[in-house]
Amino acid sequence: MSDKTYHVAIVGATGVVGQAFVRILEKRNFPVGSLRLLASERSSGKHLMFNGKAIPVELISERAFEGIDLAFFSAGADVSKDFVPIAAGKGAIVIDNTSQFRMEPDVPLVVPEVNAHRIAYCKKRRIIANPNCSTIQLVVVLHALRQRAKIKRVVVATYQSVSGAGLEAIETLSKHGERSFDCVPHIDRFLEDGYTKEEWKMMNETSKIMEEKIPMTATCVRVPVFYGHSEAVNIEFESALLAEEARKILKETPGVAVVDDPASDQYPLAVDCAGKDPIFVGRIREDKTVPHGLSLWIVADNVRKGAALNAIQIVEGVKSQVD
Repeated sequence: MSDKTYHVAIVGATGVVGQAFVRILEKRNFPVGSLRLLASERSSGKHLMFNGKAIPVELISERAFEGIDLAFFSAGADVSKDFVPIAAGKGAIVIDNTSQFRMEPDVPLVVPEVNAHRIAYCKKRRIIANPNCSTIQLVVVLHALRQRAKIKRVVVATYQSVSGAGLEAIETLSKHGERSFDCVPHIDRFLEDGYTKEEWKMMNETSKIMEEKIPMTATCVRVPVFYGHSEAVNIEFESALLAEEARKILKETPGVAVVDDPASDQYPLAVDCAGKDPIFVGRIREDKTVPHGLSLWIVADNVRKGAALNAIQIVEGVKSQVD
């Protein structure tokens, strides 16, 4: 990005992801000229700290986007449906963290390590969609491995933390953990085919981001963990890709950290990955039930790389491509 500064708005600023936007913008020294924090009436009047200053939270309105260059949305699909077009219409580039625009053909769905070139396609509508949290950590790994061998099929089971459901879910686990310690194979609503909407997102977003049809089935499970989504992934390839080669590829992949030493019980855990930026991969092994298969374990902080960090990485590439 250039040396200029940008007027930034965060919609849903007091939520889990909204607060992460504030922290990460500060940590990465993003060139913020002014910061406008927006939320519903319930949160209006609160303050969040940014670069040593208390920034008031304002009520979201059409006028709130006047003079805004970049707008991050994380307040639910209904809010995005109403206000994203308004923000974009007033000249802002919008990074939407909800599902509202992800599958629209003229809205790029971006994970910078995979398809940063798609950022430039936001020129028409000025909207870029941030993918589902569980999709982001998966596609970075799949994309790295498919450079060596074409993917034939993917089977994934996710173990998703309660922070993916928002502050209320975090508070419930904190206060009533003894009644929350269970694994629930139900995230978002059920569809007619028996999959949930969360599973549908993973399967369809993956193909859009990777720009090819990836045959895939998913089972998404909510687990009693505060932060960090974990995924058990089985990949079948068209040609041979041994575990040691896959391990080497992933060690050299930007944004990925390999933690894989079974002899020393070293593998990624959500509790260790919370608050950290990389996507962690371990338990890399060959699946001997198919000719060319690998199984592995992927863990990432769903609020950081799975949401706020990915969105900020997108805008770090925006100005160089669309200005």
